[in-house]
Formats: sequence, structure tokens, C-alpha cells
Amino acid sequence: MAIPDYQALMLPLLQAVAEGKEQSISDAADLIANQFGLSEEERNRLLGSGQQTVLRNRVGWARTYMKKAGLLESPRRGYVRITERGRSILAKSPQRIDNKFLEQFPEYLAFRELRHSLDESSSTSTPPPPSSATPEDALDSAYEQLRLELEAELLDQIMKASPTFFERLVVELLVRMGYGGTLRDAGQAVGKSGDDGIDGTIKEDRLGLDVIYIQAKRWEGTVGRPEVQKFAGALQGKRAKKGVMITTSSFSKEAEEYVRLIDSKIVLIDGAALVRFMIDHNVGVNTVQAYEVKRIDSDFFSEE
Repeated sequence: MAIPDYQALMLPLLQAVAEGKEQSISDAADLIANQFGLSEEERNRLLGSGQQTVLRNRVGWARTYMKKAGLLESPRRGYVRITERGRSILAKSPQRIDNKFLEQFPEYLAFRELRHSLDESSSTSTPPPPSSATPEDALDSAYEQLRLELEAELLDQIMKASPTFFERLVVELLVRMGYGGTLRDAGQAVGKSGDDGIDGTIKEDRLGLDVIYIQAKRWEGTVGRPEVQKFAGALQGKRAKKGVMITTSSFSKEAEEYVRLIDSKIVLIDGAALVRFMIDHNVGVNTVQAYEVKRIDSDFFSEE
């Protein structure tokens, strides 16, 4: 099942700390994951920043809002404990606790009004996220949308470019990824041979301890197993063990299965992977804006 939004986690979090002992947010998140039957993949899914799991983030926001309403308190960093108000709420056996439910508490209303004032003072044309989304969820969603649009635009630009430009692009990308030594070395190697299904070679590392053979073409249709077999045969003819096939289209399932079965190590990079690597290694793209997400440094405010 999908990871519940933070409002759906409020009541389970309050129930998880019902005994009154302080409990770490991580332990509470594990209990909630068990309650909802989340898979290992769902438990470990990371935010776009890669710094925190989605589940831990949403449990954290459920805690924040219930703290503002006086149902929970934080005895120390990373821990949470139920309050007397929280116990009295649980005693009433509520079916659900969400933002609407918390509006009965004046402390929460004061917090919400403060947030609205801050939002209005820094308003933009960006539409507000749905109420079930945490701020990090909203940032992740917007980032993914911008990235998908950029990937599509990149692939379109590559298809319009000349074969010579595509060769230069491949060279630049491989060097940015740590292969080929210098751009000059890589440029001399790639796109020069073109024999036996091999478009060039590139050093595996800056010392040139091994060589990787390359085939890079702007196919428009799906690249099938026969094309990959030809490349594998060319590698055998060179007594080579490593190769990379790069295309602007895609590889068939049979082609992908074939490279998993043979002795030679062949990496298949399709158009989708190509543009992702380009973005990750800043090839053909520029950074327009960068946002830093900051949190309170609890150690700074410690007087011990």
C-alpha cells in the first residue's frame, strides 16, 4: 500500500506513545509501519533530498502539528511523549485526528494563523500544496515535475543535434562520470574506429588500467537483441570484456536479458538513462536556482 499522508498518521502516532513513556520518533515510525503493513521498500523510500525517508518525514510532521495542539511534547531531541491533553483525547476514542480536528485547540489556531501570516508575507504565484502534503512532499513533487520536463526537453534537443555533436556529448558525459582521463584523450578515442560495430574506446580510469569499448548511436526504434549480440561479438573479436551501448531510444527486454547472461560486461544506456546522467553530471544543463532546507540546531540552544 502507499505510505499514508501525515494527517492519517496523527492518531496512530498518538496511540503509539499512549503509555506515557518518551519514545524515539524512529521507533514510533517502525510501529506505525508495522500497523499499516508497509513493505521494506516503502519503509526505506527516500525523499528527493536523499536525507530522510518519506515515512520518517511524515511522522515528524504529524508530531509537529500535534505538538502545536498540545497533544504531544518533546522531552529531548528526536523523542516524543504524550501529554495529559493527548491522553484525554485518546480516552474519547476518536476515529481520526487531522488538521480539522486540531482546530478545537487555541494553541493550534494561533500557530496556523502565524503560518498564514508568514505565507502571505512571502507569497508567490506557486499554488499551495494539498493539505495532506508535507512541505518536503510539495518540494519533492515540484522538483520531480521540473526534472521530468527537463529530461524530455534534453532528449528532444539531442535528437535534433548532428551525429558529430552526439559523439561530443557522449565523450563529455563519460569524462564527467570519471572515465577517459581528459576530454582530449577521450575525444581522440571515441568516434574514430567505427569498425565491427565499435564506435570507439575510452579508458576506464585516468591511469588507463583497462579499456571500455563503446557503441553510441541515435536509434529511433527499439534496439533489439541482434544489435546487442553484434556488439558483444565485436568485443570478443577484440578480446575485450567491457562495453557500453548508448542509444537515444530504448532496449528491448530480450536485449536486456541477453546482457545479463553473457560473460562480457555490457552496460546498456537508453535515452531515459542518458538524460538522467546528463542532469546528474551537469552536462548540457545549468543550475538556475538552489534552495537550502534548514532545521533548528538543537545543540546550539542547549545550555548544558
